[in-house]
Amino acid sequence: MNIGIVCYPTFGGSGVVATELGMALANKGHEVHFITYNQPVRLDFISYNLHFHEVVMEEYPLFQYQPYELALSSKMVEIAEKHQLEVLHVHYAIPHAYAAYMAKKMLQEKGINIKVVTTLHGTDITLVGSHPTYKTAVEFSINHSDEVTSVSNSLKEDTLRLFNIKKDIKVVYNFIDGEKYETNEEECQRGALAKPEERILTHISNFRPVKRTQDVVKIFNEVQKAIPSKLLMVGDGPDRLKAENLVKQLGIEEKVLFLGNSNEVAKILCYSDVFLLPSQTESFGLAALEAMAAKTVVISTNTGGLPEVNIHNETGFLSDLGDVHDMAKNAIKVLKDEETLQKFKQSAKEHTKLFSLEEVLPEYEKIYKACF
Repeated sequence: MNIGIVCYPTFGGSGVVATELGMALANKGHEVHFITYNQPVRLDFISYNLHFHEVVMEEYPLFQYQPYELALSSKMVEIAEKHQLEVLHVHYAIPHAYAAYMAKKMLQEKGINIKVVTTLHGTDITLVGSHPTYKTAVEFSINHSDEVTSVSNSLKEDTLRLFNIKKDIKVVYNFIDGEKYETNEEECQRGALAKPEERILTHISNFRPVKRTQDVVKIFNEVQKAIPSKLLMVGDGPDRLKAENLVKQLGIEEKVLFLGNSNEVAKILCYSDVFLLPSQTESFGLAALEAMAAKTVVISTNTGGLPEVNIHNETGFLSDLGDVHDMAKNAIKVLKDEETLQKFKQSAKEHTKLFSLEEVLPEYEKIYKACF
């Protein structure tokens, strides 16, 4: 099939999943065209059947805010015509699903019947999409998609609660390529970051308020008082400075490393014993799944789709939102005993097989075919 994929080209979960999906589809022989304003960060190669088309924004003094959705829908039409696209798979409702609807109508005027698959990822529904300014357009875009998917049952329930949805929403979990997280002891040189007796805790996110990065620091502060340990903070965003300031206030600068954005997530996770994710909400928890694939125990909140990924007292532990003490207690419990730690690590790795590329990719292929 000829498939167009529209996503945000950033380190966020929706962009990562969309990119990995496109590369996997290309490996299976489909022709895949990414349409977005930058090359996706995880798109590490271009091949004869894997392409990137940049949406260029022209500066017009007339507009206070440049209308990206107009440029995007026009680019979709151009690429669909030129490369005979059959399906547009858009990730994130705003503005992608709305732009895809406009592209679909423009193409119909040209006698081209392209299908639109919309995947809902989280904040496009729970935070942005439900805002009164956007709600009507998001609801309309979802209902006029040919197929709609959600990355978790929790997000599907939120969508049906917040909007008047007439389309059937299929749950297709996010996935990972487990082979990327396969490392041996020799390859994983923990000594570069920590002493042999130290445990390593990690947090990876976009440092937005919803990720509660200050809670990460508070949890680690309690852990490091009980167990020699280091904290790796990976990513960047608006709350990074707050987290850095809290580290200074607590006097633990020598034990916390801020590594910024990174394409070497698998390498960083191979160093890690525990992954901290005290988020206010997670529609799925892709970062947690990646950590589990690297044999890292997850300490998280029990919000959103996280209980569908992180199984309490098996792959890690779930705590109530904001309960920093309980999360620290659970981390200490699993870190203080090597046998317990290894048991949880192995369970985490085993659980990720349910979210393998081999399991999920055929589901999307089936959905594309269902459009026709």
